[in-house]
Amino acid sequence: MLVAILAGLIVSLSSPALYKMLGKWLFVPMALLPFTLFIYFCAFLPSVLQGHTFTSEYRWVPSLYINLHFYLDGLSIFFALLITAIGTLVMVYAGGYLTGHPLLGRFYLYLSFFMMSMLGLVLSGNIFCMFIFWELTSISSYMLIGFGHENAASRYAALQALLVTGMGGLALMAGLILIGNAGNSYSLSTLLTRQELIQSDALYLPALLLILLAAFTKSAQFPFHFWLPNAMAAPTPVSAFLHSATMVKAGIYLLARFNPIMGGTPEWQLPLLIAGSISAVAGAWLALQQTDLKAILAYSTISALGILVLMIGIGTDKALAAMLAFLLLHALNKCTLFLIAGSIDHATGTRDVKLLQGLGKSMRPIAIAASLVSLSYAGVFPFFGFISKELLYEATLEAESNAPVSFIIVFVSKVASVVIAFVLGYRLFWRTSTAPTVVRHPCGRKLYMPPLVLVFLSLLFGLLPSQLATPLLNSASGAVLSRGIQVDLHLLPKFSMALLNTIFTFIVGYLAYAQHNRLLNVAPRLLPLYNTGPESWYQQAITGLLKGSVKLTSMIQSGYLRSYIAAIVLVHVGLVILSLWGEGPALNISTRLDQLLDVKVYELVLLVLMVGSVFFLFRTRSRLTSIATMGIIGFSVALLYLLFGAPDVSATQFLIETLTVVLFVLVLHRLPPFRFLSHRYRRYKYIILSALFGGMMTYVLLLVKQFPLQSELKAYYGEHGYMLGRGRNLVNVIIVDFRALDTLGEITVLAVTALGIMALLRLRAEKGGKL
Repeated sequence: MLVAILAGLIVSLSSPALYKMLGKWLFVPMALLPFTLFIYFCAFLPSVLQGHTFTSEYRWVPSLYINLHFYLDGLSIFFALLITAIGTLVMVYAGGYLTGHPLLGRFYLYLSFFMMSMLGLVLSGNIFCMFIFWELTSISSYMLIGFGHENAASRYAALQALLVTGMGGLALMAGLILIGNAGNSYSLSTLLTRQELIQSDALYLPALLLILLAAFTKSAQFPFHFWLPNAMAAPTPVSAFLHSATMVKAGIYLLARFNPIMGGTPEWQLPLLIAGSISAVAGAWLALQQTDLKAILAYSTISALGILVLMIGIGTDKALAAMLAFLLLHALNKCTLFLIAGSIDHATGTRDVKLLQGLGKSMRPIAIAASLVSLSYAGVFPFFGFISKELLYEATLEAESNAPVSFIIVFVSKVASVVIAFVLGYRLFWRTSTAPTVVRHPCGRKLYMPPLVLVFLSLLFGLLPSQLATPLLNSASGAVLSRGIQVDLHLLPKFSMALLNTIFTFIVGYLAYAQHNRLLNVAPRLLPLYNTGPESWYQQAITGLLKGSVKLTSMIQSGYLRSYIAAIVLVHVGLVILSLWGEGPALNISTRLDQLLDVKVYELVLLVLMVGSVFFLFRTRSRLTSIATMGIIGFSVALLYLLFGAPDVSATQFLIETLTVVLFVLVLHRLPPFRFLSHRYRRYKYIILSALFGGMMTYVLLLVKQFPLQSELKAYYGEHGYMLGRGRNLVNVIIVDFRALDTLGEITVLAVTALGIMALLRLRAEKGGKL
């Protein structure tokens, strides 16, 4: 499996080069990539359907338990087949939709990289590996949504999606670490067998909340749903792929994958039931008020995702089977509808429902595909949508708790689906119109063949449910429940409450469609109400963050070097005092006072010279005088080194002081006017801080002298300095031999600094310009 992932990534990265060679035929190798992977995973299908699992592990960072571990079971292969099958058709469609686009190679790079990231996510068997691929889907989706980077709306939508899902990614990382600690393993296959251990741990609840946050942000659940409609700024192939089998399904996959580990408790079920219910109803209501085709489909996707989360929250065998069946249906139908919407926009130049009419004759293949997929979307026999809708109703009617509420939520969502099906399948194409929308150019095969193939698959799953859908759903449901289940799907429906509800849903949906125009006329008046929703909270949070950052930066970055040094010194002093407070080593001052009587006259002279220079430095207002005074202090310190038997250090100090004074004097006339502190309080504040720092350093040095460190390294240098370095000056041997690379680095830094100073000295400003 690693070879498959790596091969896909290599093809992805080579797509710009392939575009230069193949031009408009680039879609061929890019479509062959997911098709080949689809065949590859089909080879595992017979064994997986019999209950076998496949694993492969490659050591990566074993010391941190991070390995490339891949795990293929019923749930993984279910998602992998969806991703690769739909990916193949989307790749073909993109070749027609973006024909002639100068950045087509870059687009295929982003799209295929996104597909491989999603594949890596559903195949991950190590939770760290899962997190890495999770984040890769966020990054690649950011590039896809912002593909039209010259458009401000695309940039805004891409950043919004990245921030919202990125927040969920951080939550996922923390949640996965907590689960790994609670389960004492980072292997997914091992964690799946340790449900009781994890749920009895104190880390269970925080890990659960973090996992739910990650899933809700990725799958656009309330109140994080607002990023998904804005993501419609992406090209249509991206929207089709993102809404059907990839991005938004990542959160659903996460919930399904961790259901055996964290499910079955009220803490798990209640948030899923609440978030799923609100998202399903809100998405359906908002979808009915849109006039843009992609906006209608985006909000209806939120509603469908809410139904999926609701089913996981119910948690029964029938509910989880209905969830997977509806996930399969939604992937097929929603991808088809997005491709049809893109074809309409591509041919007519608009996606506004109010401006589109009478397209049946001029866009016959697209019209056929739209009519058939609308029948499946509305749940009409014999399409797979009919079977899926019956399963949903059966799951809600057999729910152990909140059955009436769950039924009403599914009913409302499905009624909205029927209305949308009439709008997309009948109103745009077949309703009588005296002025049909003008089609600028017909759609080519690459635009109408993928939707027709998807419609055929939906019909095929409906006609042969027991042969095609049942094995897949039972295998995937068994992985979600960690035990085998049997759900039999049949073509001919049985008389039941679920069947009656299906028929009743269609009738109510038709009646609601008859009133749809009134709702569209009222919708603009409701916009002020929506402006106070979650998206406005997001915008307020971003605005507050920017303003707070500016304010905090203005407080911290004052523009004065003395303020930065003062902050560093103050923090350093505080940390030293904190470390020495309490049980820290104490300095014996009395033994040090006697040593003051042994001060020599020349030492006292140097001390008076330095103290006097420091006092004079505080009083001067001349930059040149300040530099000369600091040089006096530096040369005095160098003399102290010399008198105390450190001639090499003294020589270094002399050189540094001389160089510093010379350089400062050379650049002095080029520096801007210096603002000395005029306020006396501020000057004394820095004087006190300097004295505090000097006193602290003196105390630490005396403390080190009183409690010398027993360093083995010091003994090693003393023993081997002459034998290995052939030098009696240990400092020189250490610098030149033992730490030669460090010294080389320091020399390099000094050389670069010298070059920079020379460049500044040679710089000449233009007349009227600034340095």
